[in-house]
Amino acid sequence: MKVFSFFRKFALPCSLVLGALGYLIFANVPFLQPLGDAVGPRFVELMPVVLFALLYVTFCKIEIKEMKPKAWHFVLQLIRTSLALLMVIAICLFGKNYEAKVILEGAFICFICPTAAAVAVVTEKLGGSIGSLTTYTVIANIFTMIIIPSLFPMVEKGADVSFLYMSMMVFRNVTTVLVVPLLLALLSRKFLPRFVDKVKSVKDLGFYMWCFNLTILMGETLRNFLHATVSGWILALLLIVPLVVCLVQFAIGKAVGRHWDASISAGQALGQKNTIVGIWLTLTFLNPLAAVAPGAYVVWQNLVNGWQLWYKEKYGKLKW
Repeated sequence: MKVFSFFRKFALPCSLVLGALGYLIFANVPFLQPLGDAVGPRFVELMPVVLFALLYVTFCKIEIKEMKPKAWHFVLQLIRTSLALLMVIAICLFGKNYEAKVILEGAFICFICPTAAAVAVVTEKLGGSIGSLTTYTVIANIFTMIIIPSLFPMVEKGADVSFLYMSMMVFRNVTTVLVVPLLLALLSRKFLPRFVDKVKSVKDLGFYMWCFNLTILMGETLRNFLHATVSGWILALLLIVPLVVCLVQFAIGKAVGRHWDASISAGQALGQKNTIVGIWLTLTFLNPLAAVAPGAYVVWQNLVNGWQLWYKEKYGKLKW
């Protein structure tokens, strides 16, 4: 019971530690390596399924009236785009230095990344609005469809990102990850109300599903980090810069949200990023070495959320 109580209090940091330890054990203990090589990819393939399930569980609790677009949804998109543009300008000014460009590309991808699909899960635990965050996530992905094809060629001259290709990728992502579980949840509430009541009665079910996914994601992040072929000080900056970016985005989001009495939701909206998409975009279109940055962002954003959850449970309110 003490172990479970400890995990419940520090679920997100514990998930990060378990993911890191799991990878290190299965990667370095000789007789476990074959098992790790066989099972690891299967766990990665399982992540989208778990994400779909946790969003369905979360959307079963959604209030339709909260899904109306708010002004802060669009203000944050303007800020997100402006921050990404600042990084593009910095890359144009200092990009002739290879090492500086790698670091700036890492910061750029952390700013331009769309909001994580699972943002509603943590937001619910913190006391924010599930419906408002769901609408914001859809809006953020639509903006992503426009700004990534526009800005990527400015960062990497060889990054040929067509609007059609990016539009289809975003449409597929939004449909499979957000729209389908949302529609299923709404249909379930109408035709299977007893089942929905049972799902809602299981406290923090979606949150612990997210912890499971986070454990796998941390293992993958550590693997990429250990295999990165960059010098020590560049690697250090690729770890530290995402921390600064993370804190800046959470702070700006919360500051904007206060004007609409949505500090929690807006902070999560701008701060919690879909780093899986960020890593893929970096590996595909930018310098692959910069992919360390969105990987590090995974750790920082979940440590921030972990601290927020601990503080809220201990003191009954959020300090930040």
